[in-house]
Amino acid sequence: MNHLPDLIHDLALILILAGITTLLFKWLRQPVVLGYILAGLLVSPHFPLFPTITDIENIRTWADIGVIFLLFNLGLEFSFKKLMRVGGSAGVTAIIEITAMLGIGFLLGMALGWTYMDSIFLGGILSIASTTIILRSFEELGVKGKRFAELVFGILIIEDLIAVVLLVVLSTIAVSRQLAGTEMIASILKLFFFLALWFISGIFFIPSFLSRVQKHLNNETMLIVSLGLCLLMVVLSSYAGFSPALGAFIMGSILAETAQAARIEKNIRPVKDLFGAVFFVSVGMLIDPKLLLQYALPVMLITVVFVISKTLHVTVGALISGQPLKTSLYAGTSMAQIGEFSFIIATLGLTLGVTSNFLYPIAVAVSAITTFSTPYMIRFAVPLYNRINNALPTGWRKSLERYSAGTRNITSSSGWRSMLRAYFLHLFFFSLIIFGIIILFIEYLAPYIRGSIANANVANVVLALSCFIAMFPFLWALVMRKIRPREMAILWGNRWYRAPLVLLRMVRVGLGIIYVSLFLITIFPLKVASVLVVAIVLVSLLFLQRIHRFYVRLEDRFFSNFNDRELQDARENRNELAPWDAHIVQYMLPPGSPVTNMTLEETDMREKFGVNVAMIKRGEYHTITTPGRNEKLYPGDRLFIIGTDEQIDLFKKFVSPEGGNVYTEDDEAKMALKKVVLKAGSPLAGKSIRESGIREQTNGLVVGIERKGKRLLNPESSTVFAEGDKVWIVGDAMLIYRLTDSEK
Repeated sequence: MNHLPDLIHDLALILILAGITTLLFKWLRQPVVLGYILAGLLVSPHFPLFPTITDIENIRTWADIGVIFLLFNLGLEFSFKKLMRVGGSAGVTAIIEITAMLGIGFLLGMALGWTYMDSIFLGGILSIASTTIILRSFEELGVKGKRFAELVFGILIIEDLIAVVLLVVLSTIAVSRQLAGTEMIASILKLFFFLALWFISGIFFIPSFLSRVQKHLNNETMLIVSLGLCLLMVVLSSYAGFSPALGAFIMGSILAETAQAARIEKNIRPVKDLFGAVFFVSVGMLIDPKLLLQYALPVMLITVVFVISKTLHVTVGALISGQPLKTSLYAGTSMAQIGEFSFIIATLGLTLGVTSNFLYPIAVAVSAITTFSTPYMIRFAVPLYNRINNALPTGWRKSLERYSAGTRNITSSSGWRSMLRAYFLHLFFFSLIIFGIIILFIEYLAPYIRGSIANANVANVVLALSCFIAMFPFLWALVMRKIRPREMAILWGNRWYRAPLVLLRMVRVGLGIIYVSLFLITIFPLKVASVLVVAIVLVSLLFLQRIHRFYVRLEDRFFSNFNDRELQDARENRNELAPWDAHIVQYMLPPGSPVTNMTLEETDMREKFGVNVAMIKRGEYHTITTPGRNEKLYPGDRLFIIGTDEQIDLFKKFVSPEGGNVYTEDDEAKMALKKVVLKAGSPLAGKSIRESGIREQTNGLVVGIERKGKRLLNPESSTVFAEGDKVWIVGDAMLIYRLTDSEK
């Protein structure tokens, strides 16, 4: 009999048991993550009633790969555009609650008599909520379209980014064994430099690469390429002294901005699920039931303190950011759990050997309890809000309302303040990147170049030239890029402001010259460096326009790639939906809607708001395409609505003042809005919409006609088609395509 490798034996045991436990937890309507953790506990050496894993080191290697793919997938869901759009409320709330939870976790650990490092890591574990659990709870409770859910999603995005910073900070503290302020600040600046450099380089090159090889990228090749890019960034991150998980997250966030993001996410999901399952099983393997019994009291104490503190500080943070009491309280009760990142932080402590053995199982136990309690906490928000709102004095309630309204109305500051804030942010960002590139070349690449080229002078020239090429775009942006041109033009109109504005420009030019000088002085003698600086300045002045045009091309290339996904989505989802900028969204009719049990004709939505209901999906299997005017609406109906953003917003307010669930993902029915041009001799010309049979041929309806530059929206069924008409039809995409084909 051939000897079976231990890894195959262990994987068989893990996956079979994980499959059974996850089916059980699915049946119990609980997160499958808990099933994986239970499976890990059952196959661990701490639970002798079941067969035990024989090669734990191999499983830990697989678990490390699982962390990489979990972070890669999280990066695919993360988006720097989302980060920029979440606004100040989410940022203020996240900073307040994370700072508070870090402090509370540390103080709680010290009060329990734990070590300094255990207490610091407990603060990190308690500071990050679980994106997976929150999303699942929102979907099950049907609150994804609520106002507070948007705030929670924004906070989660900020938390993900801060969690990445936390991993670096905790690693630094763990290595130095003390809270060294200078070293920690240096590590954070180093992190931001590499984040910026990797992200800018990735956005500049990767979308262009994927676009050029797109015709060769079937699902298999796309999976291999995306995994290869992920692991390449993992290796680069490790060489730079950061966590491999950070590299995976960065590559995921880069690919999230490409047009292939959804496809990559779909292809990577089975791989992520497999290795992620092994990771969570390994989490369960580290739980010692004896330790849990021994530390049962700390587990309960930490859970209670965490739930109360997290709810309180998210609520307070949201209130301070200007959110109403109701929205703030709902957000607070939604975020009282810990999850994926907390496990990764706890794993980091164990891997570095700086935390005690009991911290990990305690973190898992707190996560399990808070995971179970999350749906109940969200439901608890309603009675809790009613009780607090009724208990508050009238004056306090009015003060909160005035504060919230006043905060939302603050939309701009003075021109000088706005411009100066952008100016100094510009200087800091580009200075950080330029300094980082100089340090990277001097400290890391200079020894390699000088060791590879025998002639010292030639080596120095190669080093200087390559470094200058690398930092040129950022150097030029620092000196020449326009900062807030609108505010600048307004300020320039006042002749008293021109001298300060010229001074600010000269400061940028001076900084650029200083950075180049400092770099050249580290490589060449002072006289040679001085001559080179003068030469660079003269060449820049001589070829100013050409250099600037080259820089503009680079910048346009970057922003074209950065917006690649949005442009692709616009092409696919809108499908040239001009001239009315209309598009299709799905909207779930909530219970208690004023249009419940009304017919489409009775709602008068087409006349009031200009929207059309293209399809109704009722339940899991019943689909009504192009519903008639006598079709009634019921709670839970998924309406496929076509209209502009403004029309759809008005419609949503009408049918559901509190907001329902809006879906933007594609549906199996392939409903679409498409344009059909009636050529000369078209059989439809001369027929009315009713006589044309378009409704029957396409399972759709005509929502607009463009004729001789004039536009007719929602035409009556008696409208007669003419040759040259551009007819906009919403219906089955394939059937409309056949109709379009017949017109060619």
